[in-house]
Formats: sequence, C-alpha cells, structure tokens
Amino acid sequence: MTDKAAPASEVLDQLALVPREQREALEKLSANLARAAMTAQGAMAEAALRQADGQTALSADPFHVAPALTEVMGRLAAKPDLMLRAQADLLSRYMDLWQNVASRVAGQTPEPVVTPAKGDKRFNDPDWSEQPLFDVMKQSYLLTSNWLNSVVSQAAAEDGVDPLTKRRVEFFMKMLTDAFSPSNFLISNPVALREFVETKGESLVRGMENFAADLERGHGELQISQTDMEQFTVGKNVAKSPGKVVYQNDILQLIQYSPATEQVHEIPLLIFTPWINKFYIVDLRPDNSLVKWLTEQGFTVFVTSWVNPDEHLASKSFEDYMIEGVYDASKQVMKQCGVDRINAVGYCIGGTLLSCTLAYMAAKGEKRINSATFFAAQQDFQEAGDLRLFVSDEWLKDLEAKIDAAGGFLPSKSMADTFNSLRANDLIWSFFVNNYLMGREPKPFDLLFWNADQTRMPKALHLFYLRHFYKENALSKGDLELGGVKLDLKKVTAPIYVQSSRDDHISPFRSVYRGAKLFGGPVTFMMSGSGHIAGVINHPSANKYQHWTNDALPATVDEWVSGAEEHAGSWWPHWAAWLKDKSGELVPARDPAKGPLKPIEDAPGSYVQVRS
Repeated sequence: MTDKAAPASEVLDQLALVPREQREALEKLSANLARAAMTAQGAMAEAALRQADGQTALSADPFHVAPALTEVMGRLAAKPDLMLRAQADLLSRYMDLWQNVASRVAGQTPEPVVTPAKGDKRFNDPDWSEQPLFDVMKQSYLLTSNWLNSVVSQAAAEDGVDPLTKRRVEFFMKMLTDAFSPSNFLISNPVALREFVETKGESLVRGMENFAADLERGHGELQISQTDMEQFTVGKNVAKSPGKVVYQNDILQLIQYSPATEQVHEIPLLIFTPWINKFYIVDLRPDNSLVKWLTEQGFTVFVTSWVNPDEHLASKSFEDYMIEGVYDASKQVMKQCGVDRINAVGYCIGGTLLSCTLAYMAAKGEKRINSATFFAAQQDFQEAGDLRLFVSDEWLKDLEAKIDAAGGFLPSKSMADTFNSLRANDLIWSFFVNNYLMGREPKPFDLLFWNADQTRMPKALHLFYLRHFYKENALSKGDLELGGVKLDLKKVTAPIYVQSSRDDHISPFRSVYRGAKLFGGPVTFMMSGSGHIAGVINHPSANKYQHWTNDALPATVDEWVSGAEEHAGSWWPHWAAWLKDKSGELVPARDPAKGPLKPIEDAPGSYVQVRS
C-alpha cells in the first residue's frame, strides 16, 4: 500500500508554518527553475524546427571515427585475456578507492588514489577534494576514464593497426571521456551547485538564456561564446599599430607600418600571416604586439591582411595564393622600399605557402627572398598535429559537400569547431560550465576575440591544402607540383630561422624539425615554451616561458633537444639578433605615406573588418 498524497489544504497549512524568508526563497527557486526550463525548451524547440527545415544537419559520426573504433574493438574482442586483465586492474583500483573512502569516513586523511593530470583545471575548486561525495565522484571518473583510454590505447597498439588509426581512436576516446566528466553536469559539479543555491536558481536562468542566445547565434547549432565580443574593436583596442594599406589585390591588403626609430635596416621585413584567421594575431594589444616591437627594433615591417573570401573567390587556388600572395606582395614591398630583396616570415599555413614559394623561386632562379623565418610552420606532415586525425577520405568528402552547399567556401564556423575540438576541455567544456551551468558571461580576452574572428576558406585552396599536405605529405616527398614546377626544398639555400613551440598541438616541434631538415641552406632551429599561439606571441616584457637554442642541426630532434641550452623569457631578442645580421645597413626611416605606392587607407585596413 502506498500513502495517499496529502490534500492541498494540508500542504498549504504546512507551508504556512515555514518561515516567511524560507517560503520566499522556495518560491523564487521554483519560479527560476520554471523559467530556466521554459527558456531551454524554447531554444531546443527552435533548434529542432531548424533541423526539420533542413537549415542545419546533424551527423551520427561527423568525424568518421566509427571504422577505426570498430577495428580496435574487434581486436579487443579477439583478446579476452587482455580484457580480463584490464577489468581486474580496474576492480583493484576501485577497491583501493573504496578503502580510501572508508578511511576518510573513519576520520583519517588518506592520499587520493588518483589525481588529475598536470594542467587539468576542471577540478581545481577545493570542494572537489574537501567534500567527500564530490571527491569520490572525481576519483571514480578519473579511474574509469584513465582505464578506458588505456585499454583502447593498448588495443590500438597491437601489430597491424595503422599508426594514424591508433591516433584517431585514442583522440576520439579522449574526447568522449572528457565529455562525460562530472564537472560538465549541474548535479555533480559542486561549484555550479553552490552558485545555484546562493542565487536561488538565478544562475541557471542566466545559463539557459546564454544557451538560447548561443543557439540563436549559431542558427540552430550551438556556438559557445568564449569571450565578450563587444569589448573589442579592430583598429581601436586591437590591431591599432599605426600604418597604411599601400596595396591591395583580390586576396590581400598589404600593410606598411609606421617606423618607431629614426633609422631602419635597409632590407624590409614582410610577414605572411595565416589566412585561416585574421592577421592581427601579430598586432593584438600594444603591450604584446609583435609588429610594434619589430618597428622598435629598427625594421620596416609589412604584413599581409588576407581577404575573407566568399563564393566569388571559390576558385582561388594554392597557386593563386603563391602568385597573388607571396610573389605580388614581395614585388610591391621591393618597389615601395627601393630594394631588390626582402626578408620574409611565414606563420603556420602562411609558412607552408612561403616554403612552397621558396622552392618554386629556387627552380626559377629567383633570389628576392634574402632570408626566411617560419613561425609554427610545417613542411613535413608525417608527424603533423591532431588536425591530421580528421583528414580521411570520408571526412574530405563530407567537407567538400559542406563547401558546395555554402556556395564554394568553407564556413568559418566549421574551422572554428574543428580547432576547438582539438582542445575541448579548454575551448568547449570550460565555457559550457561557465556560461550555462554557472550562468556567467565569458571574460574579455583579446586572444579569444581573435580566435573567434574566423575567416572563410575558398574551396580550391582549402581542399588542395588538406589533401596534398595533411593527407599525402607531398611537399616533403618531392611530389608537389605548382605552376608546372616540381618543388624541391633542398634547392632553397637562403638562410632559414625556424621557430617551434614545445607544447604546440597543431604544429608539433617534432614535425617542425622534420621540415627544418628539408632545406638546402643554413638553418637555425629554436624551440620556445608554451603552444601554437603563446609560444609565438611572447613579448619580452612579459617575462614568461623560456626558449631553447642549439647551433647544431643533428639527425633527430631528440639529439637537438639533448644538446640545447635553455634560456629564460622570450625568444624574440634571439631572432632579432639573427634577423639584423641579414637586414643590411641602417638607412633613414621610411614613411608609409611617402613611398611610390600611394596609401589606400589607414591600417588595419578594410579586409580585416569583414566578419563571417
């Protein structure tokens, strides 16, 4: 027999006995829960309608990892002894955890059975360790996720498994286990629960309002806000170094920056930035601007601001970016400065393009590039970063269909989603918790503003890059052809400076080193601390990180590391000393407004203002 529900009159009588403050708090909490539920339901209903109308489409396996998982799981099934040992190990670890809990209940303070990995910020709040319930949740999750990732890694390491298949399975299993972290759910996150109680549910209302706004912004697909975009304006508080746009064509604007010294080195410096993002990564704020610092060192600095292409530029190819990009821009810089050669920098994909152009120029006998510097750039993609895990035939086919549906260009959101997934805990789940579970607005951060200011990709250019570099690794093999010329980096004899970063997940230092070994002339290889962005953009005044140098270029990167010398702080002064030696005598500073090229507009120009 079950007890009958109390009559409404009795419930009201009982509520009347509750102190007024508590009644008001309960009423407010109840109302906020209802508001949060209604907001979330409305947003989800709108997203569902968009799905039904075909405005957005979901894929059951967008990264095409199922075949790789099937192969690995099949190997697990064929090795029952491996699974038995793994299960026994997991049970043993859980026994240790239960014993740990029992000791804690008895008033002892035992050491945890498992702790988060170094750099894992999900469990930083003291409640994750001080509150027994949440400590058990945390340790149970870490035990299970570590076990799952270890089992899959062991199975993928079996003989006969393709190394790329192994990496793909390990990567996506990590993504899956990260998604199920207790920190990502309101009921199991002590920080979010505390905020919920203290605000009487208002945090959840704000969170669902943020959720609805992000769904609306993504037109039915969740587009998580990473920073307050309203706090930054290009040309006002980012990309504000003075200068002029002195030339433009279909794919770029050429910016010449105003000098900061009375004299400058004769040979100018031209920086080819990545076209996947906007150019102002090299000119964020005045206190971390690479452009500003370089002008203060006495260099005449030019930067390419690439167009944000639409369907009218869909046919622009990698070869077009070489001719209209590196060739045309370098020609205009030489004309503006009255010189017959320049020093060039290529950042990330801009460096890959510069490498190909150097090989093309070498085949043609052209020597306009006096020296070349590469920031986080790859030429050999055999050990490329995690982006290589996405480049399968099936994924490329889906990508091409998406590009065609958009009108001949890859939408900027697609690239953003891909790069965010490479660091999901930092770039997805941390903001999921902050924005939705905590109901907070993301903090203003110039680097994340730049990261969100993505550009579109022309079909011909982007598919060529993914297929011939990431998938086929054609440049390092000597198989890549541009303009009827087979590209051979051994014919490039100009001095080369190669920057890499120790923790770079997009251009790993091992991959960058393989590329450095391909050139035929003198190469200086340097490794900085941090990653793909912070490892490059590290102003000396910040006194952050470190860098390693080694004058030798031995056969392997491990040999290079073992013989390298560590230095505190930024690597920029080391590079500047190298660059000054390649930049000629001092001449009067060059005013961008007084050269042969007539200024079109003030820096940062209009191309960078085009939002996707």
